[in-house]
Amino acid sequence: MTAALEKQSPQDIVRELGHSCKDASRVLARASETEINKILNTLAQNLRENISAIIDANQKDLSAGQQKGLNAALLDRLALDEERIEAMATGIEAIASLPDPAGRVLWETERPNGLNIQRVAVPIGVLGMIYESRPNVTIDAAALCLKSRNAVILRGGSESLQSSLALHALIQETLKEHNLPESAVSMIPIADRDAVGEMLRAHQFIDVMIPRGGKSLVERVQNEARMPVFSHLDGVCHIYIHPSVKPDTAVEVPFNAKLRRTGICGAMETLLLDQRLAPEIAKATLGKLLDGGCVIVGDKMAQALDPRIGQAGSEDWSTEYLESKLSCAVVNGVEEAVTHINTYGSHHTDSILAEDAETATYFLNNVDSGIVMQNASTQFADGGEFGMGAEIGIATGKMHARGPVGLEQLCTYKYQVRGSGQTRP
Repeated sequence: MTAALEKQSPQDIVRELGHSCKDASRVLARASETEINKILNTLAQNLRENISAIIDANQKDLSAGQQKGLNAALLDRLALDEERIEAMATGIEAIASLPDPAGRVLWETERPNGLNIQRVAVPIGVLGMIYESRPNVTIDAAALCLKSRNAVILRGGSESLQSSLALHALIQETLKEHNLPESAVSMIPIADRDAVGEMLRAHQFIDVMIPRGGKSLVERVQNEARMPVFSHLDGVCHIYIHPSVKPDTAVEVPFNAKLRRTGICGAMETLLLDQRLAPEIAKATLGKLLDGGCVIVGDKMAQALDPRIGQAGSEDWSTEYLESKLSCAVVNGVEEAVTHINTYGSHHTDSILAEDAETATYFLNNVDSGIVMQNASTQFADGGEFGMGAEIGIATGKMHARGPVGLEQLCTYKYQVRGSGQTRP
Protein backbone atom coordinates (compact mmCIF):
# COMPACT_ATOMS: atom_id res chain seq x y z
CA MET A 1 0.00 0.00 0.00
CA THR A 2 2.80 2.43 0.91
CA ALA A 3 4.62 1.94 -2.39
CA ALA A 4 1.43 2.61 -4.35
CA LEU A 5 0.66 5.73 -2.33
CA GLU A 6 4.12 7.20 -2.90
CA LYS A 7 3.34 7.58 -6.60
CA GLN A 8 0.19 9.65 -5.98
CA SER A 9 -0.21 13.38 -5.41
CA PRO A 10 -0.46 14.67 -1.81
CA GLN A 11 -4.13 15.44 -2.37
CA ASP A 12 -4.89 11.93 -3.58
CA ILE A 13 -2.84 10.36 -0.77
CA VAL A 14 -4.74 12.25 1.93
CA ARG A 15 -8.09 11.53 0.28
CA GLU A 16 -7.38 7.80 0.00
CA LEU A 17 -6.03 7.53 3.54
CA GLY A 18 -8.90 9.65 4.87
CA HIS A 19 -11.57 7.36 3.39
CA SER A 20 -9.91 4.15 4.56
CA CYS A 21 -9.04 5.56 8.00
CA LYS A 22 -12.62 6.73 8.53
CA ASP A 23 -13.89 3.24 7.72
CA ALA A 24 -11.27 1.67 9.98
CA SER A 25 -12.27 3.92 12.89
CA ARG A 26 -15.73 2.33 12.95
CA VAL A 27 -14.23 -1.16 13.08
CA LEU A 28 -11.75 -0.10 15.74
CA ALA A 29 -14.50 1.39 17.92
CA ARG A 30 -16.10 -2.06 18.15
CA ALA A 31 -12.89 -3.88 19.12
CA SER A 32 -12.82 -5.38 22.60
CA GLU A 33 -10.34 -4.40 25.29
CA THR A 34 -8.85 -7.91 25.09
CA GLU A 35 -8.29 -7.59 21.34
CA ILE A 36 -6.63 -4.20 21.67
CA ASN A 37 -4.33 -5.31 24.46
CA LYS A 38 -3.23 -8.36 22.46
CA ILE A 39 -2.37 -6.09 19.53
CA LEU A 40 -0.34 -3.76 21.72
CA ASN A 41 1.59 -6.57 23.40
CA THR A 42 2.34 -8.13 20.01
CA LEU A 43 3.56 -4.76 18.74
CA ALA A 44 5.93 -4.45 21.71
CA GLN A 45 7.35 -7.88 20.94
CA ASN A 46 7.67 -7.09 17.23
CA LEU A 47 9.72 -4.01 18.12
CA ARG A 48 12.12 -6.11 20.16
CA GLU A 49 12.47 -8.67 17.39
CA ASN A 50 13.26 -6.04 14.76
CA ILE A 51 15.75 -3.82 16.56
CA SER A 52 18.45 -4.19 13.89
CA ALA A 53 16.12 -3.25 11.03
CA ILE A 54 14.83 -0.23 12.94
CA ILE A 55 18.35 0.98 13.74
CA ASP A 56 19.40 0.49 10.12
CA ALA A 57 16.53 2.69 8.94
CA ASN A 58 17.34 5.23 11.62
CA GLN A 59 20.97 5.36 10.51
CA LYS A 60 19.80 6.52 7.07
CA ASP A 61 17.95 9.40 8.71
CA LEU A 62 20.90 10.26 10.95
CA SER A 63 23.31 10.29 8.02
CA ALA A 64 20.98 12.52 6.02
CA GLY A 65 20.52 14.78 9.05
CA GLN A 66 24.27 15.16 9.51
CA GLN A 67 24.64 16.07 5.85
CA LYS A 68 21.91 18.69 6.24
CA GLY A 69 23.77 20.15 9.23
CA LEU A 70 21.21 19.34 11.94
CA ASN A 71 22.49 20.43 15.34
CA ALA A 72 23.33 18.02 18.17
CA ALA A 73 19.96 18.51 19.91
CA LEU A 74 17.98 17.64 16.78
CA LEU A 75 20.19 14.63 16.04
CA ASP A 76 19.66 13.43 19.60
CA ARG A 77 15.88 13.70 19.15
CA LEU A 78 16.18 11.72 15.93
CA ALA A 79 18.44 8.93 17.17
CA LEU A 80 17.22 5.44 18.07
CA ASP A 81 19.26 2.77 19.82
CA GLU A 82 18.50 -0.48 21.64
CA GLU A 83 17.74 1.33 24.89
CA ARG A 84 15.29 3.76 23.28
CA ILE A 85 13.57 1.01 21.30
CA GLU A 86 13.20 -1.03 24.46
CA ALA A 87 11.72 2.04 26.15
CA MET A 88 9.21 2.26 23.31
CA ALA A 89 8.27 -1.40 23.76
CA THR A 90 7.95 -0.99 27.52
CA GLY A 91 5.79 2.09 26.97
CA ILE A 92 3.44 0.12 24.74
CA GLU A 93 3.08 -2.57 27.40
CA ALA A 94 2.38 0.10 30.00
CA ILE A 95 -0.39 1.50 27.79
CA ALA A 96 -1.84 -1.99 27.34
CA SER A 97 -1.98 -2.43 31.13
CA LEU A 98 -3.96 0.78 31.68
CA PRO A 99 -7.74 0.74 32.20
CA ASP A 100 -9.86 0.95 29.07
CA PRO A 101 -10.62 4.67 28.53
CA ALA A 102 -13.62 4.09 26.26
CA GLY A 103 -16.96 3.18 27.76
CA ARG A 104 -16.28 4.83 31.13
CA VAL A 105 -19.34 6.36 32.79
CA LEU A 106 -18.22 9.92 33.53
CA TRP A 107 -21.46 11.14 35.10
CA GLU A 108 -24.90 9.68 35.80
CA THR A 109 -28.25 10.89 37.04
CA GLU A 110 -31.73 9.47 37.52
CA ARG A 111 -34.40 12.04 36.66
CA PRO A 112 -37.71 12.33 38.57
CA ASN A 113 -39.52 11.06 35.46
CA GLY A 114 -37.50 7.84 35.54
CA LEU A 115 -35.03 8.67 32.74
CA ASN A 116 -31.52 7.38 33.38
CA ILE A 117 -28.87 9.64 31.81
CA GLN A 118 -25.19 8.75 31.54
CA ARG A 119 -22.26 10.67 30.09
CA VAL A 120 -20.06 7.98 28.55
CA ALA A 121 -16.50 8.25 27.21
CA VAL A 122 -16.18 7.39 23.49
CA PRO A 123 -13.37 7.63 20.91
CA ILE A 124 -13.02 10.92 19.05
CA GLY A 125 -12.85 9.07 15.73
CA VAL A 126 -9.96 9.92 13.39
CA LEU A 127 -6.99 11.90 14.63
CA GLY A 128 -4.39 13.66 12.50
CA MET A 129 -0.88 13.81 13.93
CA ILE A 130 1.85 16.01 12.44
CA TYR A 131 5.20 15.78 14.21
CA GLU A 132 8.88 16.52 13.74
CA SER A 133 12.15 14.71 14.42
CA ARG A 134 11.31 12.08 17.01
CA PRO A 135 10.47 8.77 15.34
CA ASN A 136 9.34 7.27 18.68
CA VAL A 137 6.25 9.49 18.39
CA THR A 138 5.11 7.11 15.64
CA ILE A 139 4.87 4.31 18.18
CA ASP A 140 3.53 6.41 21.07
CA ALA A 141 0.79 7.88 18.90
CA ALA A 142 -0.18 4.53 17.40
CA ALA A 143 -0.36 2.81 20.79
CA LEU A 144 -2.38 5.56 22.42
CA CYS A 145 -4.78 5.81 19.49
CA LEU A 146 -5.33 2.06 19.35
CA LYS A 147 -5.93 1.83 23.10
CA SER A 148 -8.44 4.71 22.95
CA ARG A 149 -10.04 3.19 19.78
CA ASN A 150 -9.12 6.15 17.56
CA ALA A 151 -7.86 5.69 14.04
CA VAL A 152 -5.00 8.02 13.12
CA ILE A 153 -3.24 9.49 10.10
CA LEU A 154 0.42 10.18 10.92
CA ARG A 155 2.72 12.61 9.18
CA GLY A 156 6.24 12.51 10.57
CA GLY A 157 9.03 14.93 9.77
CA SER A 158 11.05 14.52 6.60
CA GLU A 159 14.22 14.11 8.67
CA SER A 160 12.79 10.97 10.37
CA LEU A 161 10.93 9.53 7.38
CA GLN A 162 12.87 6.26 7.03
CA SER A 163 12.69 5.51 10.76
CA SER A 164 8.98 6.31 10.91
CA LEU A 165 8.19 4.19 7.84
CA ALA A 166 10.05 1.23 9.34
CA LEU A 167 8.09 1.56 12.58
CA HIS A 168 4.84 2.04 10.70
CA ALA A 169 5.45 -1.15 8.72
CA LEU A 170 5.68 -3.06 12.01
CA ILE A 171 2.44 -1.49 13.20
CA GLN A 172 0.62 -2.51 10.03
CA GLU A 173 2.08 -6.02 10.19
CA THR A 174 0.76 -6.31 13.75
CA LEU A 175 -2.72 -5.06 12.83
CA LYS A 176 -2.89 -7.50 9.92
CA GLU A 177 -1.82 -10.35 12.20
CA HIS A 178 -4.80 -9.58 14.46
CA ASN A 179 -7.32 -9.06 11.64
CA LEU A 180 -7.84 -5.36 12.18
CA PRO A 181 -7.71 -2.88 9.27
CA GLU A 182 -4.14 -1.79 8.60
CA SER A 183 -5.50 1.66 7.79
CA ALA A 184 -6.45 2.13 11.46
CA VAL A 185 -2.91 3.53 11.77
CA SER A 186 -2.11 5.26 8.48
CA MET A 187 0.95 7.28 7.52
CA ILE A 188 1.74 9.85 4.85
CA PRO A 189 4.65 8.08 3.09
CA ILE A 190 6.19 11.13 1.39
CA ALA A 191 8.13 14.17 2.62
CA ASP A 192 6.26 16.63 0.37
CA ARG A 193 5.17 19.59 2.51
CA ASP A 194 2.00 19.92 0.46
CA ALA A 195 0.74 16.83 2.28
CA VAL A 196 0.55 18.88 5.49
CA GLY A 197 -1.72 21.44 3.85
CA GLU A 198 -3.93 18.68 2.46
CA MET A 199 -4.27 17.15 5.92
CA LEU A 200 -5.19 20.50 7.45
CA ARG A 201 -8.01 20.89 4.93
CA ALA A 202 -9.32 17.33 5.33
CA HIS A 203 -11.96 18.11 7.96
CA GLN A 204 -14.35 15.64 6.35
CA PHE A 205 -12.01 12.82 7.44
CA ILE A 206 -9.98 14.11 10.41
CA ASP A 207 -11.82 15.06 13.61
CA VAL A 208 -8.90 16.56 15.58
CA MET A 209 -5.41 17.64 14.53
CA ILE A 210 -2.45 17.30 16.87
CA PRO A 211 0.78 19.12 15.93
CA ARG A 212 3.95 18.27 17.81
CA GLY A 213 7.03 20.23 16.87
CA GLY A 214 8.51 23.69 16.59
CA LYS A 215 6.69 26.99 16.85
CA SER A 216 6.42 27.47 13.08
CA LEU A 217 4.73 24.09 12.62
CA VAL A 218 2.27 24.65 15.46
CA GLU A 219 1.44 28.16 14.26
CA ARG A 220 0.80 26.88 10.74
CA VAL A 221 -1.54 24.18 12.05
CA GLN A 222 -3.37 26.65 14.28
CA ASN A 223 -3.81 29.10 11.39
CA GLU A 224 -4.74 26.66 8.63
CA ALA A 225 -6.50 23.70 10.25
CA ARG A 226 -10.18 23.35 9.45
CA MET A 227 -10.73 21.04 12.41
CA PRO A 228 -10.12 21.44 16.18
CA VAL A 229 -6.45 21.45 17.25
CA PHE A 230 -4.70 20.12 20.35
CA SER A 231 -1.68 22.42 20.28
CA HIS A 232 1.69 21.18 21.51
CA LEU A 233 3.68 24.42 21.54
CA ASP A 234 7.33 24.93 22.40
CA GLY A 235 8.53 24.35 25.94
CA VAL A 236 9.84 27.60 27.42
CA CYS A 237 9.95 26.06 30.89
CA HIS A 238 10.98 27.90 34.07
CA ILE A 239 12.28 27.10 37.52
CA TYR A 240 11.89 29.75 40.23
CA ILE A 241 14.02 29.35 43.37
CA HIS A 242 12.50 30.83 46.54
CA PRO A 243 14.60 31.67 49.64
CA SER A 244 12.90 28.85 51.60
CA VAL A 245 14.40 26.21 49.29
CA LYS A 246 16.55 23.39 50.65
CA PRO A 247 20.15 23.95 49.46
CA ASP A 248 20.50 20.53 47.84
CA THR A 249 17.21 20.97 45.98
CA ALA A 250 18.34 24.36 44.69
CA VAL A 251 21.49 22.85 43.20
CA GLU A 252 20.40 19.43 41.97
CA VAL A 253 16.93 20.07 40.52
CA PRO A 254 17.89 22.87 38.05
CA PHE A 255 20.92 20.83 36.93
CA ASN A 256 18.67 17.88 36.13
CA ALA A 257 15.96 20.08 34.58
CA LYS A 258 18.44 21.62 32.15
CA LEU A 259 21.14 19.05 31.44
CA ARG A 260 19.56 15.59 31.81
CA ARG A 261 18.31 15.92 28.21
CA THR A 262 18.53 19.37 26.70
CA GLY A 263 16.53 18.59 23.55
CA ILE A 264 13.16 17.72 25.09
CA CYS A 265 10.25 20.10 25.55
CA GLY A 266 10.34 19.71 29.35
CA ALA A 267 13.90 21.00 29.65
CA MET A 268 14.26 24.18 31.71
CA GLU A 269 15.08 27.20 29.56
CA THR A 270 14.89 30.02 32.12
CA LEU A 271 16.06 30.06 35.74
CA LEU A 272 14.56 32.67 38.07
CA LEU A 273 16.39 33.44 41.32
CA ASP A 274 14.73 35.32 44.16
CA GLN A 275 16.82 38.34 45.14
CA ARG A 276 16.55 37.26 48.80
CA LEU A 277 18.02 33.82 48.03
CA ALA A 278 21.23 33.24 49.99
CA PRO A 279 24.15 34.22 47.69
CA GLU A 280 26.03 31.02 48.43
CA ILE A 281 23.03 28.94 47.27
CA ALA A 282 22.56 31.03 44.12
CA LYS A 283 26.26 30.76 43.27
CA ALA A 284 26.30 27.00 43.91
CA THR A 285 23.27 26.51 41.65
CA LEU A 286 24.79 28.51 38.82
CA GLY A 287 28.25 27.06 39.36
CA LYS A 288 27.07 23.47 38.96
CA LEU A 289 25.29 24.35 35.71
CA LEU A 290 28.26 26.27 34.33
CA ASP A 291 30.73 23.58 35.36
CA GLY A 292 28.46 21.06 33.64
CA GLY A 293 28.95 22.84 30.33
CA CYS A 294 25.83 24.99 30.32
CA VAL A 295 26.04 28.46 28.78
CA ILE A 296 24.12 31.03 30.84
CA VAL A 297 23.00 34.51 29.82
CA GLY A 298 21.33 36.76 32.34
CA ASP A 299 20.35 40.17 33.58
CA LYS A 300 22.81 42.38 35.44
CA MET A 301 22.02 40.93 38.87
CA ALA A 302 22.51 37.39 37.57
CA GLN A 303 25.77 38.37 35.89
CA ALA A 304 27.05 39.72 39.18
CA LEU A 305 26.79 36.21 40.69
CA ASP A 306 29.31 34.59 38.32
CA PRO A 307 31.65 36.22 35.78
CA ARG A 308 30.98 33.42 33.29
CA ILE A 309 27.38 34.57 32.77
CA GLY A 310 26.86 36.54 29.56
CA GLN A 311 24.36 39.31 28.93
CA ALA A 312 20.83 38.28 27.99
CA GLY A 313 18.95 40.02 25.19
CA SER A 314 15.21 40.64 25.19
CA GLU A 315 14.63 37.61 22.94
CA ASP A 316 16.30 35.25 25.42
CA TRP A 317 13.37 35.32 27.84
CA SER A 318 11.08 33.63 25.32
CA THR A 319 13.61 31.33 23.64
CA GLU A 320 13.45 27.53 23.69
CA TYR A 321 17.15 26.71 23.32
CA LEU A 322 16.95 22.90 23.24
CA GLU A 323 20.68 22.88 23.95
CA SER A 324 23.06 23.46 26.86
CA LYS A 325 22.07 27.07 27.31
CA LEU A 326 19.63 28.94 29.55
CA SER A 327 18.65 32.45 30.55
CA CYS A 328 18.69 33.61 34.16
CA ALA A 329 16.97 36.54 35.88
CA VAL A 330 16.81 37.74 39.47
CA VAL A 331 13.28 38.61 40.58
CA ASN A 332 11.75 40.37 43.57
CA GLY A 333 9.47 37.75 45.07
CA VAL A 334 7.03 35.12 43.86
CA GLU A 335 4.60 37.66 42.36
CA GLU A 336 7.29 38.98 40.03
CA ALA A 337 8.34 35.43 39.17
CA VAL A 338 4.76 34.52 38.24
CA THR A 339 4.42 37.67 36.12
CA HIS A 340 7.66 36.88 34.29
CA ILE A 341 6.56 33.30 33.58
CA ASN A 342 3.10 34.28 32.39
CA THR A 343 4.61 36.99 30.16
CA TYR A 344 7.43 35.06 28.51
CA GLY A 345 6.57 31.38 28.99
CA SER A 346 4.78 29.03 26.60
CA HIS A 347 2.28 27.69 29.19
CA HIS A 348 4.01 24.30 29.15
CA THR A 349 5.71 23.42 32.46
CA ASP A 350 7.02 25.58 35.29
CA SER A 351 8.34 24.70 38.73
CA ILE A 352 8.94 26.43 42.07
CA LEU A 353 11.63 25.24 44.47
CA ALA A 354 10.38 26.25 47.91
CA GLU A 355 9.54 24.81 51.30
CA ASP A 356 7.20 27.67 52.21
CA ALA A 357 3.72 26.24 51.62
CA GLU A 358 1.93 29.57 51.19
CA THR A 359 4.40 30.76 48.53
CA ALA A 360 4.27 27.45 46.70
CA THR A 361 0.46 27.49 46.70
CA TYR A 362 0.45 31.02 45.25
CA PHE A 363 2.80 29.88 42.48
CA LEU A 364 0.81 26.73 41.66
CA ASN A 365 -2.48 28.64 41.60
CA ASN A 366 -1.31 31.61 39.53
CA VAL A 367 1.14 30.33 36.93
CA ASP A 368 -0.93 29.89 33.78
CA SER A 369 0.63 26.68 32.46
CA GLY A 370 -0.57 23.19 31.68
CA ILE A 371 1.80 21.72 34.28
CA VAL A 372 2.98 23.45 37.46
CA MET A 373 5.29 21.81 39.97
CA GLN A 374 6.82 22.24 43.39
CA ASN A 375 10.29 20.92 44.25
CA ALA A 376 10.57 18.79 41.11
CA SER A 377 12.45 18.87 37.82
CA THR A 378 10.51 20.11 34.82
CA GLN A 379 11.76 17.02 32.99
CA PHE A 380 8.99 15.09 34.76
CA ALA A 381 6.60 16.73 32.25
CA ASP A 382 5.88 13.44 30.55
CA GLY A 383 2.78 11.28 30.29
CA GLY A 384 4.75 8.18 31.22
CA GLU A 385 6.01 9.86 34.40
CA PHE A 386 2.42 10.84 35.18
CA GLY A 387 1.34 7.20 35.05
CA MET A 388 -0.43 7.62 31.69
CA GLY A 389 1.78 5.03 30.00
CA ALA A 390 2.73 7.55 27.33
CA GLU A 391 1.50 10.79 25.84
CA ILE A 392 0.73 12.03 22.38
CA GLY A 393 2.02 15.48 23.35
CA ILE A 394 1.83 18.24 25.96
CA ALA A 395 -1.12 20.46 25.10
CA THR A 396 -0.50 24.12 25.90
CA GLY A 397 -4.00 25.30 24.98
CA LYS A 398 -6.99 25.32 27.29
CA MET A 399 -9.78 23.57 25.41
CA HIS A 400 -10.56 19.89 26.00
CA ALA A 401 -6.99 18.77 26.65
CA ARG A 402 -4.25 20.50 28.63
CA GLY A 403 -0.89 19.17 29.78
CA PRO A 404 -0.02 15.56 28.88
CA VAL A 405 -2.48 14.23 26.29
CA GLY A 406 -2.98 10.60 27.23
CA LEU A 407 -5.77 8.09 26.86
CA GLU A 408 -8.49 10.01 28.67
CA GLN A 409 -7.81 13.16 26.67
CA LEU A 410 -8.16 11.18 23.41
CA CYS A 411 -11.77 10.44 24.24
CA THR A 412 -14.80 12.65 23.94
CA TYR A 413 -18.22 11.68 25.31
CA LYS A 414 -21.83 11.22 24.44
CA TYR A 415 -25.00 11.03 26.51
CA GLN A 416 -26.87 7.76 26.72
CA VAL A 417 -30.46 8.14 27.87
CA ARG A 418 -32.51 5.11 28.92
CA GLY A 419 -36.23 5.35 29.45
CA SER A 420 -39.31 3.19 29.76
CA GLY A 421 -41.67 4.91 27.33
CA GLN A 422 -41.61 8.45 28.76
CA THR A 423 -43.06 11.29 26.67
CA ARG A 424 -42.40 14.97 27.34
CA PRO A 425 -45.43 16.94 28.58
